[in-house]
This record gives sequence, structure tokens and C-alpha cells, in this order.
Amino acid sequence: MTTESMQFPLLPLRGLLVFPSMVLHLDVGRDKSVAAIEKAMMNDETIFLATQKQVSQEDPKPKDIYRVGTVANVKQMLKLPNGTIRVLVEGLYRGEITRFVDEDDEFTVDIKWLEEEHAEENEEEALMRSLLKQFEQYIKVSNKIKKETLATVSDINEPSRLADIVASHLSLKIKDKQDLLEIANVKDRLQYLIDLISNEKKVLDLEKKISKRVKNSMEKTQKEYYLREQLKAIQKELGEKDGKSGEAEKLREQVQTSTMPEHIAEAARKELDRFEKVPQSSAESSVIRNYIEWLLALPWTEKTQDRIEIDKAEDILEQDHYGLDKVKERILEYLAVQKLTESIKGPILCLVGPPGVGKTSLAKSIARAINRNFVRISLGGVRDEAEIRGHRRTYIGAMPGRIMQGMKKAKTVNPVFLLDEIDKMASDVRGDPSSAMLEVLDPEQNNNFSDHYIEETYDLSNVLFIATANYVNNIPGPLLDRVELLSIAGYTEVEKLHIAKEHLLPKQLQENGLKKSDLQIRDDALMKLIRSYTREAGVRNLERQIATLCRKAAKIIISGEKKRVIVTKKSIEELLGKPLYRYGQMEQANQVGAATGLAYTAAGGDTLAIEVSHYPGKGKLTLTGKLGDVMQESAQAAFSYIRSRAEELKIDPDFHEKYDIHIHVPEGATPKDGPSAGITMATALVSSLTGRAVKKEVGMTGEITLRGRVLPIGGLKEKSLSAHRAGITTIIMPEENEKDIEDIPESVRSGLTFIKVSHLDQVLKHALTEEKHESNGS
Repeated sequence: MTTESMQFPLLPLRGLLVFPSMVLHLDVGRDKSVAAIEKAMMNDETIFLATQKQVSQEDPKPKDIYRVGTVANVKQMLKLPNGTIRVLVEGLYRGEITRFVDEDDEFTVDIKWLEEEHAEENEEEALMRSLLKQFEQYIKVSNKIKKETLATVSDINEPSRLADIVASHLSLKIKDKQDLLEIANVKDRLQYLIDLISNEKKVLDLEKKISKRVKNSMEKTQKEYYLREQLKAIQKELGEKDGKSGEAEKLREQVQTSTMPEHIAEAARKELDRFEKVPQSSAESSVIRNYIEWLLALPWTEKTQDRIEIDKAEDILEQDHYGLDKVKERILEYLAVQKLTESIKGPILCLVGPPGVGKTSLAKSIARAINRNFVRISLGGVRDEAEIRGHRRTYIGAMPGRIMQGMKKAKTVNPVFLLDEIDKMASDVRGDPSSAMLEVLDPEQNNNFSDHYIEETYDLSNVLFIATANYVNNIPGPLLDRVELLSIAGYTEVEKLHIAKEHLLPKQLQENGLKKSDLQIRDDALMKLIRSYTREAGVRNLERQIATLCRKAAKIIISGEKKRVIVTKKSIEELLGKPLYRYGQMEQANQVGAATGLAYTAAGGDTLAIEVSHYPGKGKLTLTGKLGDVMQESAQAAFSYIRSRAEELKIDPDFHEKYDIHIHVPEGATPKDGPSAGITMATALVSSLTGRAVKKEVGMTGEITLRGRVLPIGGLKEKSLSAHRAGITTIIMPEENEKDIEDIPESVRSGLTFIKVSHLDQVLKHALTEEKHESNGS
């Protein structure tokens, strides 16, 4: 064997070490490792095997790999269906890395042969005999190694090979095996191995003693169980056991074998004693039995093992959801903190957004990412506090609350628990359910949650609660204080197009029994579907329309009209009928007395046309369009401001005595409220009274004061998305909302011009044309 430096590809091993003369199979899956195997097979089928220091290291660097390893021969290579490679390797001799030549595509290293040092022959022979004796005793104690192994090992005459073969059969820590591998002196290696086996024997002896003590302590329980089984058999033969006694005994066994805490088990046993004394015909009998069954059904200690791996979590979120970058980033930050603290205690996430944007599916993805069970309860329309805390057992038909029912479904104490539609809870004479939710969501209190039915305290501190809501203003203040809001505004047209192509269409094709080749929807047809057949922040209606296309395609194919359906921009109307919505709400031309406002509703952002007409009269102000109190007050404030500034605005100072004014917001069947239409109403009023038209490409939002100041508003992101959908290119917004522009997606932001204003004069300067047109009512 030469002592010169040799060059081999390197295969880093995780949790495994190969000694010389050792033959075993390895499964290889990492890209660099696969490349190293392939390179070895192309050369002389020789590879260097070295163990990495940390098993969890997915992409080890040179500093993470032990320097001493084994040069091995690849005897066989087999590619498995799951993409991994199974190789059979045989260790040849020890080697030490002197230099990393390449570490980009695969590790290539220079190796120096680690020459072995021998002692006197008699001394090594004595150590070999001692090692074989120790190994024989270890086999007897451990019961993990076949006795035939000793006969095989005894035939080995070479000291170095004997030490390596014995070491390969022992259940040693990787560090101990590495220390053995690095010992070049054969005498020292044999002595070190003898010491290790001696220590392992002591540990095994101690294990046996502990096992014996446990066995003795269990004898009493086993004896009682045996006698009870005998008693049951005797009673059965004598016919003394009626149905109820047998039921009680069965429940007692379940309590005995359950994992519930001792104080809960004690409460269950007391109830069982009562159950046996109460007549079976009594209503109380079924109440007690139901209670015990609930105690048995609830998880008390069962839990899933958390698997918080940020890379995998990110992949899962990317697979399940397109867009929502900021929301996904915040979720990953949240999981990263949980991994560092090794605890799920922290802020309760509340996903806020319009219907159909993926709030519930996001919560499911979080559960999948951290390997937890998922359970969902809907809080929409819950008015009774007992729905949360449960009913007391004194009431007929009493049941635990929804929280305990959810825990029963989860079957573990640490699920991801989705509280859906938390903004839809209401209160009445039966109590305030949102107040009961405070204890559930408060990390300082929920380790002792009290359900009226269960009575015993239940620990909810291991549960990861996630809430969803459509409209943040409807969440009660104390409840809102306990959650961290994550806003999901909605999707842009480009995002909807990607979601439709990558998620919705493949899903509906499968659900409707179609192949990918049966139905093709072109991009321009999908865009028309998005623009003309849906008007929503989410994608729920979009999925329904795609499902309709799939059904119609299935009918065409089954009837034999066509073998394949291709939906184009022109043919989509033949399948779905005339467009349901006109794409864009932007006016076709500059209008006098008509301004476009931007609104924020529970269903996302929307555009709001506001029309003003004036005609001879006595100064009467009429408001129509089903406006709420706040919106009516905004109109009054705008009217008063214009009266105070009539001369500066070049309006007849006596207009309020000469003309009646009518402000109308179309779609009168839909209730509308909120202060952010203030500057839109004022602009439409000034436009009507001055004859200056409002620019068609301008949309605006902002609250107005009597002095003409423009105050900040909420929902700028949602309003901007609706403006972008409507074809509006310029948005007039309050100056104080400048910080919210960053939340708007870049694809939307780049197509909009934002004009930041602090006073109505600035709004009028940018919103109105200079030339006058014929007024709409003067």
C-alpha cells in the first residue's frame, strides 16, 4: 500500500460509520452524495467514506466532516423508484483527508493512507484473547447479537481486522466508533475496545436490575388483574352479572388502562361507583355514563412530535398557496421562533381577509408543516357562552363546549386548532361567547381551562390556536388584544391566473373525471373568466366557474361531439353565457358630478361610484343609495365645507338657497357605510356646482373634516387591488397612509400612481379638469 496522497470522491455519512473489512448497504439521496457515487463508478469504483459530526446537517461543509474515514469499494449500485440509490460497499483501509479538492458538485478529497502500528506479537495475541472473552460475555448479556457471530469472529487471526469487526457489531455511539477508527496503533485500539465493552456490560447489568425492580412492582397489579379476570369468569358462569355491571366493569378497565392523569382517573372512578349504585332505568345513569365516556375520549397526554423544519415548511406553503408572500414570511418567522424556544407559546395568529382568499387552507398548511393534527370549529352565529364552555351536567342533554369537542376530534393535546369566523360571534341574554374565548386564547390562563361539563381543568397550553375573520372591526376589543393580525387582502389578476392554472384547474379536472388532454383553457380565456365572470377578492367563485367549464366539457366529450375541448376567449361565452360583470368600473369619459371612490368591505376592496346632481330649489340635500349614518354625516360635512369655501371654489355663494342637491350612490340594495368616501363626495359636489369634470382615471379615498383636512383611512391595500381591477391608474389618498403603500403587491403598485394629499384643495387640483363642461343639473 502506497503512502502517497490519493484522490477519491467523498461520501459523507449521517449517523453511520464504516470500518475496514465491513460490508453493508447504504441508501444515498443527497445530490452531492449521488454525484460522488456516480463519479466513483466511472473511475475505479473506489470511494472515501467519512462520517459527519452532526446527523441533522443536511448540507455539510468540510469543517462538519471527520477527517479520518475508510476507503471503500462500491460492489453494487441500484437505483430505487423513490429516486435514492442503494449501494453495497466494502471497507478497505483507513485514510485521512489531507485536502478538499472540490466541494461544489460533489466532495473530492486527497487521502493519505493511515498506516497501522503494531506491538509485540505475544502482547497483541493476549489482547485478542481478552477481547474475544469480553465479547462472548457481552453477547450473553445483550441478547442483541446472534451467537453464531462469536464463531465467525473467533476465526479471525489478524488483530486489526478483529478489532474492526467486533466494533462493527457493538451498539456504540458514533463518537466512540470514530475514536476507534482514528487509533492507528493496533494495541491501543484493542485495549480501548476492551474498555468500551466492559463499560457496556456494566450498563446492561444495570438495565437488568432496573427491569427486575419494575417487574416486581408490577406483580401486585398483575395479580389483582388475574383475580379480577377469574372473578369475572366465575360470575359469568353463575349468571350473576347483569348488563349494567358488565358495562361498569368495562368502563373501569378503560379508565385503568387510559393515559389520563391520576386526579382525573380518581374522579372517573368515583363516578363509576355512583353509576353502579344508580338504577339502570334512571336518567342519571345515562348522564354519568356519557360523562365517563367523554373523560375517556379526551386526549390527556397523547401528542404528535413537532417537526419544525423551516425549509420544508416554506416548501409546503409554496406548494399550497401562490402569492401571499408577506403572510407566508410572517408564518415562517413564527415557526422559527417556536423552533428556537422549543415551545408553541406566543402570539395567537388571526388571519383576516375576505372570503375565498385561503385563510382556512393556510391553517391546514401550517399543521402539515409542523406535523400536527388539524381541527376546525366554526364560530359563526355562536351566541351562547355554553357553546364555548359547555353546559353544566345538571341540565338535560348537557354536552361539553366546542373547544372540548374539538380536542376530542384532534385526539392529541397539541393540535393546530382553527377558530373559524371569530368575528361572527354575537352576544345576547345567554351570555357573551367572546368573553369565554378570552380564557381559551390567553397563554397565561389556558393551561387551566375550565369546561362546565367536564368540570376538571384541562390544559390547552400545548394547542396552537389560529383564528380567522372577514372583518377586523367586528372582533371584540379584548379578544383582538390577544391575537396578532395577519391581513390577506386578496389576489391580483396575475395571481388569480397562476392559481387557476396551477391549482384550481388540475383539481377540478380530477374531480370531474377529466384528463389534462381533455380540456384546455387558454390564458386569454382564463383572464376573461377572471374579469367578466367573477368579481371577488378570493378565488372561490373562480373555482366554481372552472368547475362549470369542466362539467360542460365532460358532457361534450361523453356525447361524442368532440374528443377534446379547447376554451378560447371567443368560445367561453358559448359555454358560460353572457359576461356577468363589466370589466372595470372606470368611467368611459370625464364626467361632471360623478366621482369614483374606493371602498373596503368584508368581501375585500371595491369601487364606489358617487353621483351628484343639482337643480333649482330651496337648498334641500337628498341622500340615496342605502347609506349608513357615518356616510350620511360625511356628506353633510362635505356640503358644509363647500358652503364655507364657495367663493374660493368659484361657486355661487347662495347656491344652498337656489338649488336642491341630490347625492346618490348606485347599487341601492347594498348597505354602505364608512367615513372614507368623504373626499369623493366633496369632489363630486364641487364638480357638479362648478361644471368641472372629474378625471375618469382617478379613484380616491379619504375622510374629510369641516376644515377640509383629509384624514387617514384603513384598507388601502384592498382598495388599491379593486382600483387596479377597475382599470384606474391614479389613486388620491391621505398623506398619513403613505406607510401602507409598501403592503401593496409590486405588480399592482407599478401600474398605479399614488397622489398623497392632506387637504381637499389638493384633491380638487388633481381630480378635476381645468375646463368647464355643461353642468348636469344647473
